[in-house]
Amino acid sequence: MHEQTIEAQGARYGPTSIRATWGGTASVEDASRALGFSRAKGYDLARRGEFPCRVLRIGRSTRVITASLLRVLESGEPEYNSARA
Repeated sequence: MHEQTIEAQGARYGPTSIRATWGGTASVEDASRALGFSRAKGYDLARRGEFPCRVLRIGRSTRVITASLLRVLESGEPEYNSARA
């Protein structure tokens, strides 16, 4: 039963599912889960500017750009916010 839950969760956060169901931006929580780390770790990385995907800060809200997340998931290479001018 536990393995089925993990498989269903993994399918939800795979590139195919993300491409089909997510919008242009995602929450830090969802992006962190897709990358395989905790919500707290995701917010810590975003705060330090080291989240492996492009991050938007709009007021007090932080969003992850879905296209950047997909590139990171598919290539395995981080695309840090400070990497591009």
